[in-house]
Amino acid sequence: MPVTATKVKICGITRLDDAELAVELGAWAVGMVLYEKSPRRCSLAEAELIAAAVRRRVELCGVFVNAPAAEVVASAEELGLSLLQLHGDEGPSLCAELGRRTGARVIKAIQVSGPGDVREIERFHIDFHMLDAAPRSRDAAAVRGGTGESFDWGLLAARRSRTPLILSGGLHAANVAEAIARVRPWAVDVASGTESAPGHKDPEKLRAFFAAADTDTATVGQPA
Repeated sequence: MPVTATKVKICGITRLDDAELAVELGAWAVGMVLYEKSPRRCSLAEAELIAAAVRRRVELCGVFVNAPAAEVVASAEELGLSLLQLHGDEGPSLCAELGRRTGARVIKAIQVSGPGDVREIERFHIDFHMLDAAPRSRDAAAVRGGTGESFDWGLLAARRSRTPLILSGGLHAANVAEAIARVRPWAVDVASGTESAPGHKDPEKLRAFFAAADTDTATVGQPA
């Protein structure tokens, strides 16, 4: 299998300028949260602007939480999404179905609080597995990600799946190089660690994150 450098997904994009900078810095994917309860929710109008501007230069990811299948399919078609990130309680069958119906690759996200969660995601035979931190508060649980919290990366030592892993949860410029070295993920995902406020990226934090993630550490993966 080919060897590739760890990729970077910038999530919580709500503004075209932020998307453009992420692409300029080398993002593999930009994530737009299409979930009403998220402080990083991207309006459909803004998502359309972002998608039209950058779709040929980066993977476009829509982030959904327990959304009806028809809504996911409609959004994928309208925005031309190439990735679906399912961050709720969606089961393996629904994840696979949404991939078939949209033609987009599917990322299933699970929040990790113990080794059982790492095993749980193996039931999902889709394109990418994302492991995120389980929230420590009820308010954070409602947000479903982007809390700035991390989890014990040591739990991933026993992972044997060949499904590409996207590591998320509490990553920022000061710890992403260590995360890549320890976990060797296919990609890393960041939202709050590159922000000045929820949904607003800080250009210097973005640049610092990409610089820190640009290491010689290699991961085994598949072509984008």
